[in-house]
This record gives sequence, C-alpha cells and structure tokens, in this order.
Amino acid sequence: MWKTLRPNRANLVIWQWLLLVLCFVLWYVLTSPTLLPAFYFDDPNKAAFFFGEPQKVLQRIWEWFTGGEIYLHLWITLVETVLAFTLGTALGLGVGLWLALSPLASALFDPYIKAANSMPRVILAPIFGVWFGLGIWSKVALGVTLVFFIVFFNVYQGVKEVSPVVLANARMLGANGKHLLRFVYLPSAMSWVFSSLHTSVGLAFVGSVVGEYLGSARGVGYLILQAEGTFDINTVFAGILVLTAFALILDAIVGIGERRLMKWQPKTGDTEKL
Repeated sequence: MWKTLRPNRANLVIWQWLLLVLCFVLWYVLTSPTLLPAFYFDDPNKAAFFFGEPQKVLQRIWEWFTGGEIYLHLWITLVETVLAFTLGTALGLGVGLWLALSPLASALFDPYIKAANSMPRVILAPIFGVWFGLGIWSKVALGVTLVFFIVFFNVYQGVKEVSPVVLANARMLGANGKHLLRFVYLPSAMSWVFSSLHTSVGLAFVGSVVGEYLGSARGVGYLILQAEGTFDINTVFAGILVLTAFALILDAIVGIGERRLMKWQPKTGDTEKL
C-alpha cells in the first residue's frame, strides 16, 4: 500500500499541495497563543507579532484581490519584472555569444566583466534613481544588472564547452559561421541558458522590489514597505506570498518554453525514480 501512496509521477502534485498545507498548519500552530502556550515565556502573543498569523495573511490577500487594491501595484511590479527579465536575458545572450566567439574581445573585457560582476548591484539602485527617475525604468535597470550576469556566464560557458570534434565535423560538412552559430553553438548554449533563466526570474523580482523599496509610490514592494513602517507583519507576509506565487507562474512559463525548444534533449527520468 505504501508504494501506491509514496510520491511518484502520478501523485506528485498532490504531495506538493499537501506539503504546502502542512506548512500553513504548522505556521498556525506555532503562532497560536492557545495551542502551544508553553513555548512562550512572557507573552503568548509575541509569536504572532513577529511571524504573523496565516489566517490573517490569507485574509489580507483575499481583501487585496476582491477589493481590487492590489491590481495596479501588482501590474507595475510585473511590468518591471518582465522588462528586466527580457532585456537582461537578451543582453546576456548577445554579449555572451559575442565574447565566447571572439577570443580577443573576451581577453580584453575579461577583467571588466569580473569587476562588474563582483560589484554589489543593489548599491546601484540610488544611482539608477538619479539617472532614470523614480518610475519603472530605474527598477528595470536594476533588474537587468541582476539578470544579465547570470545569463551571460551560462551562455559563455555553454559556447566554450562545445566539443571540438563536433565543430570539426560540421566544418568538414561545409558549415560556415552562420551554420555553426545556428546549429552548433546556440543548441549547445540553450541548455545553459534555460538553466540560468529559472534563477533569473527570481532575480528580476528582486530588482523590482528592491527598487520599489528605495523610491516608489506604486508596486508590491511599496505595499510591503508601507506595512513594515506600521509593523503590520501580516501584510508583509501577504506581499511576499503574492510575489512568490507570481514568480512561480513566470518560472512555469519559462519551463513551458524550455520543454518546447529543448525537445531534442533526452529526459533524465529522475521523477520516475521517486
């Protein structure tokens, strides 16, 4: 019987939802002053103050969406995130291919790329605010700097790891530079690119929210900042859950694109081994 109940390809989604429900139940129990009062030495309401209460967090999310308060803020944050993700990916892909295929340019720009990557990009947010104002473009610029390097290094490494034997065979068959780029270099880099895109989705959200923290009148990050100012921990967690949910949706969209463009890649079958 256990073999039919244990996680597998058929019931994996059910197990994932059960795990989520378990997390909320555990959160409720640990923050309830009446269920586990022995854990709190001076004030049983302290846990709810610091960690929120899941029922109130979900109620806040419900009020946001039914009352329509969040839609404008969420739209602003999503636009910033999608623009940062798209522009950062395009720049990372283009520059990564260029430097990987040009040894001279790669050697010339290598120390500057490493120096820029080692810089904490969050400190650029005030500078972008001065350059681009407090609108969406300062948040987009910050998100681009976070996404760019993840995609760039993966593309660069993917192109560099193309087998010399494959390149030699393609040239023997008459492939020119364009053919090599389309049929050898890009397919080789795509698996690296999609691996980086799953990480980049979260970083694009980070860029948008951090930018909204430092200067904005709209956005989910702005709502979270306002809630922090009034010590409303439930609203803070509500904003975090909303951002997490939409980050997962964008990641799922990236996954759909990956499955369609990477049909040639063999499946590992790891899920079947659960």
